[in-house]
Amino acid sequence: RYARAVEGLAVALSLEGESARGAALAHETLPRLRGASAAVVASVGLDCAVGLPDDVPEKAALVREFEAAVNASLADENLAIADDDLSALHISLLSAREAAGDTTGVREAAERWSAFLERAAERAPTPEARTVFDSHRLSAYLELGQPERAIPMLERSAREFPEDYNPHARLAVAYRAMHRFDDALVAIDRAVELGYGPRLLRMLTTRADILAAKGDTTAARATLVDALKRSEALPEGQRSARREDSMRAKLEELGGA
Repeated sequence: RYARAVEGLAVALSLEGESARGAALAHETLPRLRGASAAVVASVGLDCAVGLPDDVPEKAALVREFEAAVNASLADENLAIADDDLSALHISLLSAREAAGDTTGVREAAERWSAFLERAAERAPTPEARTVFDSHRLSAYLELGQPERAIPMLERSAREFPEDYNPHARLAVAYRAMHRFDDALVAIDRAVELGYGPRLLRMLTTRADILAAKGDTTAARATLVDALKRSEALPEGQRSARREDSMRAKLEELGGA
């Protein structure tokens, strides 16, 4: 009970932006935790430590402490924790290296992450379980500057789940990173056909980004105007002021505010 309570409190503090309290909690409790609880609290503690202001004297020491703890958890072959939770540990390490400006460390973390994700996908018992890792695998490949590695897995997911918008939306992101803008548009248009609600707005924003990258600012503006109108028409509980502000900012950048 103690371990689960600490996990829950640490996660809550992190989500609330209470970095100092989250890091302090992790530092205080980690010596008494083992297994999955230690892994989760170390990861959350690392995220909180990275989020501390640079003028906090103990920041660097806390980051080192939690990085070591996360690495120890990843090295534990007997750790009883779900693969998607293990992926979160890799993300924490990667984010810490990014925050430190350590380009070599970032690449090493991304390589470890992608290798782990590929192993996890291979041992997934069902197609549904395998696709859980698609998003993280795409992120890892993008981090490595190798978006082409995502294409085969996403095409497979698109074939196996033809009514799911996610594989198509992710294909669009990968193709855009490869500067294959026409292929990206085909993929995102298919995702838009299948999408709905707030998720559709994210896809329309992706479509606008692709068009802007292609140089078609007129179509990009039109797509953003459409997305903004759709957002404003959503029920109040589904609207996001931050998302709408982001759309308006993009319109301003494109000269269409």
